[in-house]
Amino acid sequence: MTVTPTAPTAGTSAGTAAGASAAPPRPYQSYTYAYPHKTAYRPLVPAPRLADLWAGESRQALSLYLHIPFCEIRCGFCNLFTRIGAPDGLTGRYLDAVRRQAAAVREALGDGEPPRFANAAFGGGTPTFLEAAELERLCDIAERETGVDLRTVPLSVEASPSTATADRLAVLAGRGTTRLSLGVQSFVEEESRAAVRPQRRDDVEAALARVREAAIPVLNIDLIYGIDGQTAASWRYSLDAALAWRPEEIYLYPLYIRPLTGLGRHADPRAADREWDERRLRRYREGRDHLLAQGYEQVSMRMFRRTDAPPQGPDDYACQTDGMIGLGCGARSYTSRLHYSFDYAVSMREIRGIIDDYTATADFSRALHGRWVDEDEARRRHLLQSVLQAKGLPAADYRARFGTDPYEDFPAELGTLTARGWLDDTGPGLLRLSAEGLAHSDAIGPEFFSPAVRDAMAAYETK
Repeated sequence: MTVTPTAPTAGTSAGTAAGASAAPPRPYQSYTYAYPHKTAYRPLVPAPRLADLWAGESRQALSLYLHIPFCEIRCGFCNLFTRIGAPDGLTGRYLDAVRRQAAAVREALGDGEPPRFANAAFGGGTPTFLEAAELERLCDIAERETGVDLRTVPLSVEASPSTATADRLAVLAGRGTTRLSLGVQSFVEEESRAAVRPQRRDDVEAALARVREAAIPVLNIDLIYGIDGQTAASWRYSLDAALAWRPEEIYLYPLYIRPLTGLGRHADPRAADREWDERRLRRYREGRDHLLAQGYEQVSMRMFRRTDAPPQGPDDYACQTDGMIGLGCGARSYTSRLHYSFDYAVSMREIRGIIDDYTATADFSRALHGRWVDEDEARRRHLLQSVLQAKGLPAADYRARFGTDPYEDFPAELGTLTARGWLDDTGPGLLRLSAEGLAHSDAIGPEFFSPAVRDAMAAYETK
């Protein structure tokens, strides 16, 4: 079965008039975390050689991402590229393929300037689905094949309560992990079941204790608001349960109902209900205000960081401008001209097929799926990924890179945000969202999508 999603709500393209009186878009239409989205990727014909793509690219500040597409369960809200469980031998074959891919990437980078990695991350799926010995092997692949020293760069790893076992955490801590992100979602067992993420509160607390015992410097706890049956009181209960562990970071995610997810397979009338949007906004504001009062600073709509937390990100890496090397079949890579990955899907049948194809691949020397990034798309990406951060975008930085002013390039979009009160009144030197603008980040993102990207996303069939 395939589902064609509704095109993301978006404003007019740059240079066209945008009526300030137009009704604001719904706040939870599209989770914008990267641009262009993978649903805008297409098969690359002919498939370019990695050596050609990386020729001339800066290697002074790269990000390394390794993707593990396995989970013990599929949460009801999840549309990530992951499968449930793994038949005997599949994780070993998958790591074999990651090693081959890493070797091909290193060869493509050539014998010239060696790459310097500014940070690294293991994501998924659930990287801690791998057993302790397999996590050791994953770290060995990263270090031996790409040349990164995991103990000298920030290393972030995602985990679930059931897989955050002592032996796995010991491996991660020993190999230099500086941040462990635990997907708790809710401390209320009834809410966990409603989100198709059944877990016992005692098991969650035990996992958090093990993370603290492992002495990984930064603990992040993910929480979700908008779960069926959640109230202001139960939301505060989860927030306070998380705060009891003094996590260095807390991420607050709205519940989405997406095509082909466990929740999305049912025709949920909430997906078209503005009142449900308002309830989620109330929970967001309650969570935001509570965390700010507890000594956290807001980094983005989702991310809240304890003001005394140790620094994580390198000072010389910016996702808007620097490259990324992704390893694994769900990882994406960025050069200045092309964003590329392997095929993307949501349904279990299609994901299993893509993983099987990946593990059988011998030649990883070419990019297969992606989207070319021209000057216009680069401007959109830079502005979007900067302005969605609470610190905003200095207009001087934009002018230094592109030679133009953001208000010249996007007068309609920025004018609409100003009319809605979503830009902070800091003057033309800094583009920064207001508190209400941050609350509507997921509506703002699609405002800056190009017509071509919007059309590609609307035409994509979620497989």
